[in-house]
Amino acid sequence: MVIWLIGMSNAGKTVIGQEVCKLLKKEGQSVLFLDGDIFREIMGNDLGHSLEDRRTNACRISKLCKYLDTQGVNVVFAILSIFPDLQEWNRKNIEEYYEVYIKVPFNILVERDSKGIYKRALDGQIKNVVGVDIEFPEPAQPDLVIDNAENLDSIEEIAQSIVRSIPNKNG
Repeated sequence: MVIWLIGMSNAGKTVIGQEVCKLLKKEGQSVLFLDGDIFREIMGNDLGHSLEDRRTNACRISKLCKYLDTQGVNVVFAILSIFPDLQEWNRKNIEEYYEVYIKVPFNILVERDSKGIYKRALDGQIKNVVGVDIEFPEPAQPDLVIDNAENLDSIEEIAQSIVRSIPNKNG
């Protein structure tokens, strides 16, 4: 099973994904958590953040997830996922694929941005920032949408709602 958590930077994908992983492990499932930053580090940080490099990285991630799924390894992956064609590829090629969109309005993402990436991008100091000069297309067919705009629910409650919504939790 691959649980694909999509959202922009500062949407809460990583902390939610870690909690989903923790809950699945409590249920006795073997599950691996990864996010885009961890994956880049594992791969040796050999790519930048241009659209072309992002596509190369996204293809690597999709292929890895497909392989892990064929080996019976459950994966929770927190990722920007800005390529709709790769989301469609995942649906067609990963047997147990479950897509969750963590939705947060841009102004709130900017408020949460402790590293100041959005501010620097909006000021023209840096380039290749998703949501500023690289488009973030909302996923067309997520299996679940989580509104994480106001932090009305705790991270644990959000993760529990994701785990409850997964149709098949074979592990």
